[in-house]
Amino acid sequence: MPVKVAVVYYSSTGNVHQLAQAVAEGAEKAGAEVRLRRVPELAPDAAIDANPAWRAHVEATGDVEIATLEDLEWADAYALGSPTRFGNVAAQLKQYIDTAGGLWQQGVLADKPATAFTSAYNTHGGNESTLLALYNTFHHWGSVIVSPGFTDPSVYAAGGNPYGTSHASTNGAPEENVLAAARHQGERLAKIAKRLKGLADA
Repeated sequence: MPVKVAVVYYSSTGNVHQLAQAVAEGAEKAGAEVRLRRVPELAPDAAIDANPAWRAHVEATGDVEIATLEDLEWADAYALGSPTRFGNVAAQLKQYIDTAGGLWQQGVLADKPATAFTSAYNTHGGNESTLLALYNTFHHWGSVIVSPGFTDPSVYAAGGNPYGTSHASTNGAPEENVLAAARHQGERLAKIAKRLKGLADA
């Protein structure tokens, strides 16, 4: 029976969406069953329409299922992704996290491996602080944090962020070096989940 990985993310113009897809691909490569889920958009239409890339992404990803708490309950491991907002987690993903109090209280979220990924406008625009903010949540959940560290050459090739895959959108859409790091992160998460469940010699 494969391990189950929930990749839950928020993306406004598509960069975090592409990272989420790559993380999901990596987990699937390791044999995991994956749910790729986006959280609901909270921004008003006026704000979205003011940015053509934002509106285009909203319309292009309408077929991606909306995340529910059942996805967290179902999963053996989590990967959460968010763009940076003043060095912190975007409100859209944060609202979803904040609804998980009941699952946390029941102990459903404990002892599961978890990792995070992000994108900021600039290389030093809050990527690491956003990842650490997500890891604060994982500490409260009692998760086993699975950062990529420097466990694969792809991490170095993508800029060398040991906390999680990150992307600077000033460089345009994520290029293959960044997507490769995200795939490695997803694969590593699934392998650690297998080890914790005693399912395979990962």
